[in-house]
Amino acid sequence: MRRPIIPHDAFVFVGDGRKALFLRNAGDEKFAHFVIEQTFVDDNPPTHDQGTDRPGRAFASAAGARRSAMEPTDWHDIEEHRFAERVSKALERLARERKAPALAIAAPPRTLADVRGALAPDVRAKVVIEINKDLTRMPVWDIEKYILGAIVSA
Repeated sequence: MRRPIIPHDAFVFVGDGRKALFLRNAGDEKFAHFVIEQTFVDDNPPTHDQGTDRPGRAFASAAGARRSAMEPTDWHDIEEHRFAERVSKALERLARERKAPALAIAAPPRTLADVRGALAPDVRAKVVIEINKDLTRMPVWDIEKYILGAIVSA
């Protein structure tokens, strides 16, 4: 298997359910240099600040007196999934407009799955490496070191 590479002008997506960075390799395959192209931050307050309704109740049958509570809606969680889909579409547009030669994605498992599922097949085919880790709180140079280290060990 061939080792993945991050060529010149390849894009790197680093994100979680609340923040996303689009980085571009301004260097080359041998000497990468990531620069920030776009940043996205989602204003997603906790669920208790978003919804005030009490969970609903379900009745087993009209004749019976059995009731059970329904699981409350987690609005915060829903918004994290929606955010991942929105930034995936933005990444898709950017990759097509700029004719990105390759993509790398670094995100925690749930966000990684959301991004992977939201990308069109032609853009998904450009993904050379997926890293199952949240790197959003790292400075860009540490993200660069981490991703290049993951490529070397791949």
